[in-house]
Amino acid sequence: MQLVTILIVSFLGAGMVYLVGKISEKARDILAVLISLAVVILVSFTYNQKIYTSFYPLPFLNLSLTLRIDFLSWFFAVVVAGIGFLSVLFSLGYMEHYEKLDYYYFMMLFVNASMIGIVFSADFLSFYIFWEIMSWSTYLLISYKGGKAVDAGLKYIVMSVVGSIAMLFAIVTLYAFYGTLKFSSLVSLLQSASPGYILFLLIMFVIGFGIKNAIWPLHTWLPDAHSEAVSPFSAVLSGILVRMGVYGFVLVMYGIAGLNLLHKLGYGILNFNYIFCWIGAISIIIGTFIALLQDDDKRLLAWHAIGQGGYMILGISFGTTLGIAGGIFHTLNHCIYIALLFLVTGAVEYRTGGVRDLNQLGGLIKKMPVTFIGGLAGISGLIGVPLTNGFVSKWLIYKTLVLEAHPFLAFIALIGTWGTILSVYKFLHNIFLGQLPEKYKDIKEAPWTMQLPMILLTVAIVLFGILPGIPLKVISEIEKSFGIGSLSIHIFGIPKEIGELNMINILAAVVVATVFIYFVFSLSTKSKKVDQYDSYAAGSFVPKDRYQYSVRFYDQLYRIIEPYLHDVVDDFYCWLVEKSKSFFQIIRQIYTGNVNTYALYILLFLAFLIFVKLGWGLW
Repeated sequence: MQLVTILIVSFLGAGMVYLVGKISEKARDILAVLISLAVVILVSFTYNQKIYTSFYPLPFLNLSLTLRIDFLSWFFAVVVAGIGFLSVLFSLGYMEHYEKLDYYYFMMLFVNASMIGIVFSADFLSFYIFWEIMSWSTYLLISYKGGKAVDAGLKYIVMSVVGSIAMLFAIVTLYAFYGTLKFSSLVSLLQSASPGYILFLLIMFVIGFGIKNAIWPLHTWLPDAHSEAVSPFSAVLSGILVRMGVYGFVLVMYGIAGLNLLHKLGYGILNFNYIFCWIGAISIIIGTFIALLQDDDKRLLAWHAIGQGGYMILGISFGTTLGIAGGIFHTLNHCIYIALLFLVTGAVEYRTGGVRDLNQLGGLIKKMPVTFIGGLAGISGLIGVPLTNGFVSKWLIYKTLVLEAHPFLAFIALIGTWGTILSVYKFLHNIFLGQLPEKYKDIKEAPWTMQLPMILLTVAIVLFGILPGIPLKVISEIEKSFGIGSLSIHIFGIPKEIGELNMINILAAVVVATVFIYFVFSLSTKSKKVDQYDSYAAGSFVPKDRYQYSVRFYDQLYRIIEPYLHDVVDDFYCWLVEKSKSFFQIIRQIYTGNVNTYALYILLFLAFLIFVKLGWGLW
């Protein structure tokens, strides 16, 4: 009953927060933090346990709703709970000027509860119920601010419904063929299924999970949703909710179908895994380089969420011990650094009155040093700088591509990293470096309730970068449960047998280099402090509130190439929507409201049936 208890605390706790908010706002805030923290603690205590429980029978279907905990579900559950807790804590300061906060905290906790239900599910019916709760709750939170956020929410939910229908279709066929939806039973039953049926199932689940994970070409909802949602929820949405798609992929591909079945799906370059790899590679290129063109800080991060999702798909697609470990580890790392970066943008928004345009910011490093350190750590993890968590997971993925002899895919992954460096440097530079605009001269650091989540996530980035063996130990157990073979690891990285990666050696090298650079600079002439406007560029003094003339320097180039920068997939979906609206408008005219017209429809239908019957008899 331990898993049921966690779900009761999660769901009922959300309702309690809503009711308490009608009495006291302060009590509501405290209760929201305590409940989200309690979920973290309860989930943590289930580590290394094997629990399976049936919590609701459905006699009319001869099924029951079931829950289970294993290393895969625990890994994702603790991330869901952790990111959810930090986002709720961050919300205490960020959301204080918003309205309908009872509703907001209720929905935040409700979304987190549904995600925990997803990863605890032991059958597809429970999985689907919690999946739908998550999808519709997410729609309501995306639309929370109104205005453009409602349009973004509608775009999200329409695509989510398409994915849910595809997934439901696969689930119904499983029940029709095998009479069960339990994961443990399907593992053995599917071994005798035909490759064609397995491929059908995977395609249906790829549509459902792919839309949630925003892989190309199912990605078009994500930039609008991430940019229009409030920043604490953007951290949850981009950090872990979107990665429920990765959980689904890993569960279905390796937890249920297994490697033996996957290897039977196609030949050569037409193999399912290989095609899936290229979908991930395309997602990397498109997401990363469209991010490079963004001036809105949240849209820039949103497009990177698409690109980084491509790395995860690239890793898990190969089905090797190293590749799956890299894909799952990168999922965790992305959750940490992208959540941190959205919290950083939230802190900047909070202090600047909602400014998100990178060309209107600058010089905030001295005013918001903690937020700057969080931003620096976040982009370092996103790039994959040594001593950050992103470096280790990307190293595992690159190593997989090299060992599996895929130079073109490795080159695409490398190109994605180059594009990431260019765009996130722009993010950090335009917000924190350069001259501080006069209007921000009295700005202050974010409140401690916003600083603490950023500090904890920053620590996690460095901790898992130096000691990657901590999460890799759990990931190794996940792979062992799939029958793939555990990953050989130590606390500082990977042993020599598969290409040594020892982060303690890298740490020592960085420390030595830092000391040497400091010693060299200490011998140089001491710098002197000057007024921030005592500077010039290209022989001309820099105007106030502008760091240099390169701000918006590419406007003319953008004006020329802008007609060619459209997301063609999004354009296709928009065209499809317009054509569908025209078609349904024509169909709508059938409903005249006149009884005589409906009687005529019935007579014409009967005449058609008689004609068909007579024609069939003559034939």
